[in-house]
Amino acid sequence: MADDNSRLSADDVVDVLPDDLDPRAFEGAYKFPDNSRRRIPAAIYGALGIGVIFVAAANLSWSNGGLLAAGIALLVFALYGLVSGRSMAVDERAALVASQQAVGFPIGHASAQQVWRGVLSRPTWRVLAYSSEVPPRQRALVLVDAVSGDVVEHLVEENLEEDPDDA
Repeated sequence: MADDNSRLSADDVVDVLPDDLDPRAFEGAYKFPDNSRRRIPAAIYGALGIGVIFVAAANLSWSNGGLLAAGIALLVFALYGLVSGRSMAVDERAALVASQQAVGFPIGHASAQQVWRGVLSRPTWRVLAYSSEVPPRQRALVLVDAVSGDVVEHLVEENLEEDPDDA
C-alpha cells in the first residue's frame, strides 16, 4: 500500500506563518504582553479546584483521597498564579531610561528582555546596554523591577570585545 504523502509534490506543501506572526504586517512599536495574563488560567485552576473538592466532599462512590488532594493542589497553584500575576507598570522603554540613570554613561545600543525573579516570579526587565562610542568602551547589565521601576541591581564593566577593524 502506497503512503498518502507520496502523492504530494513540493508545490502542494506550503508552510505559511499565521497573520499575527507575519513580520511584513508589523507596524509600530511592539507591545509586550502584560504579566497579569497569568490571572486568567489561575482563575480557571481555582474554579476547577473548587469543583474537584466539591465532588470529593460529596463523598461519591468513585471519590477518594487522591481527588481531594488534586483539588487542593489546583487551589494552591491558582493562588500562586494570582500572586505572581502582577501588572507591569514599567515597559521596556521606561526600563531603558532607568538603566541610563543607573549606569552613568550615555547608552548607545541596548536590549531589554523580560525575566522573572524570586519564588513569586516578580516581573523584571533585564537590560544589556553598551556605551555610545564606536566601538563601545563600556557595557552594563541592569535589572529593573517591572512593577515599581526601581533598579534592582546593575553591573558596569569595560567592554573587552575586540573591534572587528583591529583584527
